[in-house]
Amino acid sequence: MTDQRPTILVCDDEQDVREMLEEYLKRRGFDVILAEDSIVLRAKIADHAVDLILLDINMPGEDGLSILRSLRPESDVAVVMLTAAGEVIDRIVGLEMGADDYLAKPVDLRELEARIKAVLRRKQVPDVQKADGQSGVRTAKFGTFTLDIEAAKLFSENGEDVPLTAMEFSLLKVFADNKSRVLNRDQLLEQAHDRSWDPFDRSIDIRISRLRRKIEANPQKPAIIRTVRGIGYIYDG
Repeated sequence: MTDQRPTILVCDDEQDVREMLEEYLKRRGFDVILAEDSIVLRAKIADHAVDLILLDINMPGEDGLSILRSLRPESDVAVVMLTAAGEVIDRIVGLEMGADDYLAKPVDLRELEARIKAVLRRKQVPDVQKADGQSGVRTAKFGTFTLDIEAAKLFSENGEDVPLTAMEFSLLKVFADNKSRVLNRDQLLEQAHDRSWDPFDRSIDIRISRLRRKIEANPQKPAIIRTVRGIGYIYDG
């Protein structure tokens, strides 16, 4: 994201929803592009620099999950899913595919704005200066992988860029800042996600599972980000 107005692409098959979100987000300082289906969405992405996609899950034709699945291998654009109320499975699958956040319809516009701003903050190159003016950790080792905190990128042992969503980067940065310290889910959500933990919220577990598939030699027996039963997680490097 640059210093210019962030560009939000709203993809929803309901015209009234698209127009409502466009009107509200433009008033709140965003540039807005509209798409009613996957075909238009891909054309808009090809022609415009998009900072975040608001992606409806339940659309006729190609649905939001299919769109997200095809987007992720080629793009790390931030994605906030819009799901039907109670569609927990869709949210879980979306998070596993790399969505940055989700909101249930009908959308509370003020909450939507807050979630969008939180995701966009995580997409920015982070400030690694400590409060005392000393430079913080700029890189962190996650097994054979290296997290470049200034560039907000994860590199493999041979220097290849490993795709990360904004939330995945934020989680790795929180672990890097708290090495060898046990963090519970509430702490992780508060520091990485700008919101408190709901006991039924599985988003942290899902994101950590995705991260393990990227950085662990054996994701079923993690050695880098370990589970501390009944408490949370710990990063040992």
